[in-house]
Amino acid sequence: MKIHLVDGTYELFRAHFGAPPKKSLSGQEVGATLGLIRSMMLLLNDPEVTHVAVAFDHVIESFRNKMYAGYKSSAGVDPVILNQFPLAEAAVKALGLVTWPMVKFEADDAIAAAVAKFKKIKSVEQVVICSVDKDLTQMVERDKVVCWDRRREIVLDEKGVIEKFGVSPESIPDFLALVGDSADGYPGIQGWGEKSTSTVLAKYKHIEEIPSDPNKLGLGLGRATTLLENLKNNYKDALLFRELSTLREDVPLKEGLKDLEWKGALPRLKKLCQELRDERIPERVTKWR
Repeated sequence: MKIHLVDGTYELFRAHFGAPPKKSLSGQEVGATLGLIRSMMLLLNDPEVTHVAVAFDHVIESFRNKMYAGYKSSAGVDPVILNQFPLAEAAVKALGLVTWPMVKFEADDAIAAAVAKFKKIKSVEQVVICSVDKDLTQMVERDKVVCWDRRREIVLDEKGVIEKFGVSPESIPDFLALVGDSADGYPGIQGWGEKSTSTVLAKYKHIEEIPSDPNKLGLGLGRATTLLENLKNNYKDALLFRELSTLREDVPLKEGLKDLEWKGALPRLKKLCQELRDERIPERVTKWR
């Protein structure tokens, strides 16, 4: 069997920018939530999709905000989308799917913990991470754990990660620490672009293993000298940024493999869809409890 782990936060934001706006009976904007429901139903229509869980950032802030002041937060995020998170979580639960709303941790951490937990089970043929988040590529393992961009129909296995980033999955946190990740709010180390970083990490894997001799980096001498100087002057920041980008696998998840099996939507989905003013959705549900 395959396990599909969905980045609900990404799905909701994607629906927010792609789905048409719509008001609920109470007057709340719910277009993104409806788009999310349709996306999940499309996923569940695939006969290979049998075991599913969806992780959300119940709040945008996490423990990482205490580690670094510039880390991503809810500041500047459209209230229209922020106000739909509780509704989106309720909708996914009404679809009968396991839902992990994260408060201390991030949705990515829940997915990472689930990967670590379920990939060890013999009956699990593959764990599919449904997300385009670069952070999650660190969890890819051979073709046992893959990342799936559902919109573009692109699957990244370990070979695919290396082809895309120039480094193996285990080096992704180091790669992001040096290059920076604007989506998460940390700048990286000055001068360390994607090409130079992948060249160095392809050989040395981790920041601590990067030699101080510029002749050993595989770059031009002047370029290598500048990069090493910048890294030396900002070494603590580099390690901090790597810690920020390293996903936590110790998120407590109570559900077992059987809990992830989709057994159908719950009856309350019909009432929810009435409130959302789209009563056609229940007609398309293929399985009910």
